[in-house]
Amino acid sequence: MTAGKVNLKAALIAGGVAGIVSGLVKLGWENILPPRTPERDQTNPPQQLLQQIGVPASVTHATYTYSEQQLPFVSYLIHFGFSTSFAMLYSVGEHYVPAIRAGQGTAFGLFIWGAFHHGIMPALHTIPRVKDQPLEEHISEALGHMAWMWTNDAVSNQIYQKLTKKV
Repeated sequence: MTAGKVNLKAALIAGGVAGIVSGLVKLGWENILPPRTPERDQTNPPQQLLQQIGVPASVTHATYTYSEQQLPFVSYLIHFGFSTSFAMLYSVGEHYVPAIRAGQGTAFGLFIWGAFHHGIMPALHTIPRVKDQPLEEHISEALGHMAWMWTNDAVSNQIYQKLTKKV
């Protein structure tokens, strides 16, 4: 893909759809390899970050009920917001910086994992310092970010090609 004639609207739509699909993939991944212990997940990182900026726990822990289970809709809003934002950035960015497609997006996924889980969130005290995170968390998050961004790459490229008739 080249930056010559980028259809930004198509790239943003493709990234948005890919972000929703990949967000579902990442949630599924975390059900198979949970990154946090149940105790640490009582307040998950999106909830913790919101509470750090003053959003009350009554909001951050708000849930909806489906199939008799309480599900954290605020966490899901943050999760899918993050996923779609980065998928859209990737979908547009790959036309201008093709190197971000290394490993069909898996290298970019690892970069995002490192930036957020080893840099930004520990620095903000949203999650423990890297050395204080269990190995299981590193494995789950690293592999999960690779699967997440690989999904973004596959889905966004297919949709972009269909929207721009480049099949």
